[in-house]
Amino acid sequence: MTSLGGAEMVDWNLAVATATRLVRPGPEVSRDEARAVVAELRRHAKSSEEHVRSFTRMGTEETHDTPVLVVDRAGWVRANVAGFREVLKPLLEKMKDRRGGGPGGAVLGAVGGKVTGVELGMLLSFLASRVLGQYETFAPATRELPAGANGGGRLLLVAPNIVHVERELDVDPHDFRLWVCLHEETHRTQFSSVPWLRDHLEGEIQAFLGETEVDPMTVLERIREAAQSLAGGRPEAEEDDGGRSFVDLVQTPTQREILARLTAVMSLLEGHADYVMDGVGPGVVPSVGEIREKFKERRQRGASRLDQALRKLLGLDAKLRQYRDGERFVRAVVDEVGMDGFNRVWTSPNTLPTKAEIAKPADWVARVHRKAD
Repeated sequence: MTSLGGAEMVDWNLAVATATRLVRPGPEVSRDEARAVVAELRRHAKSSEEHVRSFTRMGTEETHDTPVLVVDRAGWVRANVAGFREVLKPLLEKMKDRRGGGPGGAVLGAVGGKVTGVELGMLLSFLASRVLGQYETFAPATRELPAGANGGGRLLLVAPNIVHVERELDVDPHDFRLWVCLHEETHRTQFSSVPWLRDHLEGEIQAFLGETEVDPMTVLERIREAAQSLAGGRPEAEEDDGGRSFVDLVQTPTQREILARLTAVMSLLEGHADYVMDGVGPGVVPSVGEIREKFKERRQRGASRLDQALRKLLGLDAKLRQYRDGERFVRAVVDEVGMDGFNRVWTSPNTLPTKAEIAKPADWVARVHRKAD
């Protein structure tokens, strides 16, 4: 635990306990059905490797050293808390140093990490029922949750959520499970085939956190706002208050520049995964057209006003835009210069697209291809 003058800033164990207690139960399945789903997801994850490698022309059989874990919602919570603790260490240490320097730190110390842990747990319980799969880039290995060697991550497939969505969309479950695995396997291929990508992304995140000049109380207030929305505790009139999210903590020009680069990278990674799963799909997923159309409608409409308010507060709307904008970028570049030409994007950090180039793929082609030629 990170301590601030004797008070923990975040009680991570309590966050896990709160989230696992509050998370919605998954769909009803028998024990035999559950075992069959887990086994099929593992098979699809394995078969997806070759499909993705062949389509993207990235990586070899030797490049994958990251484990595939089929988890329930509680398992997803534990894995993400472990990742949060790792990534947020520098920021929490910085807040610790500021503990005695201002009124925000004093109030946070008085409130204590247990309150923050409960509120963070509430947010995780909300998200835990929505994520289908996730490549954890910075996951530390634990006894219960192994990770790849040399700081490699792990691929999570959240079985109850996949079953829930395939039933909600009324699509072929076997096709849908493979379709999801293709998307997540693309992320695993991206990081395992591009050795510098993980360190580059981590460096950008740590540079962003290192620039943070926000007092601890502001962070607590943002967590509380989201948690109160989840609990129905915010007045209805405040549900749309200008779209504030955790990203709105950005205060310095340097952070805005870093955030623009991170947004471009995440748009590239998410859009590439969407492009790949749709490109591979027709050959191995017979009902890919139906799945894609129904899933797209589901993404766009959201579940409810509460869901929309939380998505805005947590910055999830930005993530949806990343899928759309990134996929358009990848498709336009591949149409222009082919897959091998697109793969120049993985050459170095200098060949990654900028945020402006994500919106104008021709500018990236001009910069990377015509200049090189």
